[in-house]
Amino acid sequence: MRNIDQIYVNGQFVKPYGNEVQDLINPSTKEVIGRVTLGNAEDARRAIAAAKEAFKTFSRTTVEERSQMLHRLHDAIMAYSDALMEANINEYGAPKLAAIGRVHLAAANFLDTKQALEEFEFVKYIGKAKVVSEPIGIIGIITPWNASYSQITAKLASAIAAGCPVVIKPSELSAIQTQMITECFHKANIPAGVINVVNGLGQTVGAEMTRNPDIAMISFTGSTLVGKEIRRGAVDTMKRVTLELGGKSPNIILDDADFSTAIPTAIKQCFTNNGQACVAGTRLLVPKHRLEEVKRLAKEAVETMKVGNPWDEDTILGPIVTEKQYNQVQRFIKSGIEEGAELVIGGEGHPDGLQRGYFVKPTVFAHVTEDMIIAKEEIFGPVLSILTYTTEDEAIEMANNTDYGLGAYLSSSNIEKANELASRIAAGVVLINGAGFEMKAPFGGFKHSGIGREYGVHGLEECLETKTITGYDSVLK
Repeated sequence: MRNIDQIYVNGQFVKPYGNEVQDLINPSTKEVIGRVTLGNAEDARRAIAAAKEAFKTFSRTTVEERSQMLHRLHDAIMAYSDALMEANINEYGAPKLAAIGRVHLAAANFLDTKQALEEFEFVKYIGKAKVVSEPIGIIGIITPWNASYSQITAKLASAIAAGCPVVIKPSELSAIQTQMITECFHKANIPAGVINVVNGLGQTVGAEMTRNPDIAMISFTGSTLVGKEIRRGAVDTMKRVTLELGGKSPNIILDDADFSTAIPTAIKQCFTNNGQACVAGTRLLVPKHRLEEVKRLAKEAVETMKVGNPWDEDTILGPIVTEKQYNQVQRFIKSGIEEGAELVIGGEGHPDGLQRGYFVKPTVFAHVTEDMIIAKEEIFGPVLSILTYTTEDEAIEMANNTDYGLGAYLSSSNIEKANELASRIAAGVVLINGAGFEMKAPFGGFKHSGIGREYGVHGLEECLETKTITGYDSVLK
């Protein structure tokens, strides 16, 4: 049992003013594995005050100093990688191999940003003007439960590189993971007040961060609904906001693709991270005349995926994070059945022998139409909808027929054609033929999937303000 009764403010672990206690549940067993005392608005204000004081000196640090800090943060995470992995498995339900990858990604974010920092030109000259990039100020970071480590470190790395202190409000469902990674930050010897971490609810800690005039920017990852609330709340103080929100990503399989490879890959792209991924390829668009082949290949691929104990190295799918989330996924599966979609595999309820945890049957629907709920709404669970098209133009139109625009996937034996079609998809990231994400490249969405970009140089630029200086004596190289 882990009892977390401290927050991290001004370089120290301190008792929060808040006194609300929340249980932390292992989703694989439904057992209580810890409790966290949540901070409140006063705790947020205390953390903001510490960051405001730290900004006076941290904003004046050199590129070399910040580069060294990023390297120390990387090293601190790698030194505690086993403990971080364990927390991710027990508190979130990530399969072991996926948890290992998540920890390594969290550490790598610091080195990737370090490279971007060292290559960045903070001073440029345009005509007779000197153009200077300066830290925007204190950044409020709000992160979700489905990718706690990688989201925190990606946002934090950009802020450190820019010279901006932060106040982090992670998901209260990830408190054990938060405690572990905060201890890593503490061991990295970052100046006091630069990194502050406050466990708490969105309506208390998050709301204070959003309205507080001393916060210059909010960097948020989460649902589109909450992202809109944050954007509205930031208007009065004219905060910058970067929002990485929901998705309903299309996966287009062209007729010339190798279906024996493309369909199993599409299953993985939908079920990644236990199906709880904003970029999951949940809408599979296939040629109408090949639907029966697709159904067979999809069913065979799902049948090979082990659902179960996330500590087993051959497990592909672990549990859904909470009972609330499990029930929501069940409602979507039920709605697909009621609306007349064909259930290829999976369905309602737990997989056999896995009633103890929040495990979901990996589910595939066929004969899904664009007006069905499962084709329109983000499910955030291992549920795939197969839709059919007759022409490539129709496939692109279907792909774009959504309020979202975060990720998209394409498979084709003609790479030139695939790239041409990728240019017509309204999404921030398009992956072709099973390609992975480039974590130094910008990540973010179109439409209701967000505003702004993260990672690499683009993430750094989001944390900077631009100042132009002109004058006979001021423009000195």
